[in-house]
Amino acid sequence: MPIKTVIFDAYGTIYDVNAAARQVAAEPGQENFAAIWEEVSAHWRAKQLQYTWIRAITRRHVDFWRVTQDGLDWALEKTGQSDPELRERLLSLYYTLDAYPEVPGVLAGLGAAGYGVAILSNGAPEMLNAAADSAGISEFLDANLSVESVGIFKPDARVYDLVGARFETAPEEVLFVSSNGWDVTSAGAYGFRTVWVNRAGEPLDRLPDPPDHIAPDLADILQIASTL
Repeated sequence: MPIKTVIFDAYGTIYDVNAAARQVAAEPGQENFAAIWEEVSAHWRAKQLQYTWIRAITRRHVDFWRVTQDGLDWALEKTGQSDPELRERLLSLYYTLDAYPEVPGVLAGLGAAGYGVAILSNGAPEMLNAAADSAGISEFLDANLSVESVGIFKPDARVYDLVGARFETAPEEVLFVSSNGWDVTSAGAYGFRTVWVNRAGEPLDRLPDPPDHIAPDLADILQIASTL
């Protein structure tokens, strides 16, 4: 079956999860933070993901904004940062993360070619809407699909069910794009065609259902979708 709908993960795929810490590090008076911002950002992202998995397994759901704050608090404590203004600045920037440079053109091109285009994310609806508006990509999205509709984080299959419910497509008619290897393999197991966006040149995860395609960024997604 040809692809009818292209679905993107949000954080790390559409939006640069390092942008908030990077921006603060470049601000005047943040010389100390500039020396450790990459460490803080890496810890923040790792804990954010770990907390979603644990909460999904234990059925102790909270929204992604709470998880994002909890992950940051751990990262700041780990790196010896106790400034509440730094915490608030990082969180405010995370709410409106930068999109990667190629994103608007890719989304516009997919829509012009007749594909359904949406984000499927752990993000809370308010987070996803704010990020899309800030990045100037709302007009290119048919939907921001959030796990809050089902009350559990990825990779629970009920999250991937949201795509078919919204677009009335079979799994094999969907191209799912994510920078997270675990998300890609889970989506592949569900039945989606998949692209792993490997911006960092990481090794392939040792998991079943490997990606159908691997790409360094989103630039070729329209070409990939059209050839499946």
